[in-house]
Amino acid sequence: QLVESGGGLVQIGGSLRLSCAASDFPFKNYNIAWFRQAEGKRREGVAYIDENRSTTYRDSVKGRFTISRDPANHTVYLQMNSLKSEDTAVYYCAATGGDYLSFWDREIVYDYWGQGTQVTVSS
Repeated sequence: QLVESGGGLVQIGGSLRLSCAASDFPFKNYNIAWFRQAEGKRREGVAYIDENRSTTYRDSVKGRFTISRDPANHTVYLQMNSLKSEDTAVYYCAATGGDYLSFWDREIVYDYWGQGTQVTVSS
């Protein structure tokens, strides 16, 4: 099970930190991604972190977003800075037990999904 939190309303240029708490599976052996889905658009991969803490990001968030994980607390974070209106979306975390770095942004490789948390960036 994955549970996201930390979403909300923020002004353009502001920051938010999302959390994804995991339970009921061996978190330390799973690779975790954040996805987002804006209204009327397809869900897209935002960031990915593997069990060794290697990370990758979609181009539009590089330098602004940081994904990290805390194995002791079974939690993955997404620190989002310099937020833009186009970052507005529902954000989901997802977990996979496989090594899919080359396909990290493909929804089909993920075994578990959270329910999502809304992020709204407004002027």
